[in-house]
Amino acid sequence: MSLIPELNNEADVLICGASRGIGLALCAALLPRGDVARVWAVARKASTSPELAALAGQYGERLKRVDCDARDEQSLEALVSKAREECDHLHLVISTLGILHQDGAKAEKGLAHLTLASMQASFTTNTFAPILLLKHLLPLLRKRPSTFAALSARVGSIGDNRLGGWYSYRSSKAALNQLLHTASIELKRLNPAATVLAIHPGTTDTDLSQPFQANVPEGQLFEPAFSADRIIELVGAHGPADSGTFWAWDDKPIVW
Repeated sequence: MSLIPELNNEADVLICGASRGIGLALCAALLPRGDVARVWAVARKASTSPELAALAGQYGERLKRVDCDARDEQSLEALVSKAREECDHLHLVISTLGILHQDGAKAEKGLAHLTLASMQASFTTNTFAPILLLKHLLPLLRKRPSTFAALSARVGSIGDNRLGGWYSYRSSKAALNQLLHTASIELKRLNPAATVLAIHPGTTDTDLSQPFQANVPEGQLFEPAFSADRIIELVGAHGPADSGTFWAWDDKPIVW
């Protein structure tokens, strides 16, 4: 199976949120592949990440580390300028951006815990940053096969919401899903070979899930490497015919 459907040559890949968790695991999984030409590892502090430095020592110029805050459009403009110096097309972009209880966001249990500040923090990282990333990278996705995948969450499904709580996180991921679905319609007109996917990676052993892992059923807490492998399999299995859809780590569709 090729990295993405209909791709017959080596891929340029960009991972945003690459310095830790699933993003770092994706870099580690993609770099050894013979069908990957380069991996652009994008994070706020990519250039000073010891983990990315170790990968750079192993893979050399095949790993491009770029400091970029996807919540800032000037930073995104600089990212695109740097990428266009070395390639004219990105075949695969994966956004792993997301917060639940970091950077001012909170996992609210009830309405009384809601604050404007926590909602703004959640939406800025979970919703606005991924779609702004897609906006700015669009010139590099407008020809030949390309896939843009963003990590969403099952709790962002309105149809699947039976427990309530986590107001900011749920709603920010639901909004992300709508933005991705809308973008998929536009990209289908601009590039019929383009695919946009929302992916739920499962509960993964990262900083995001750490305070809540005690409630995860046995066997349902995944290592980042496992989640990365499942994401790579998903993007390889779903092409333009599935653009604008929402998938779980086990390749089952999730209702909106």
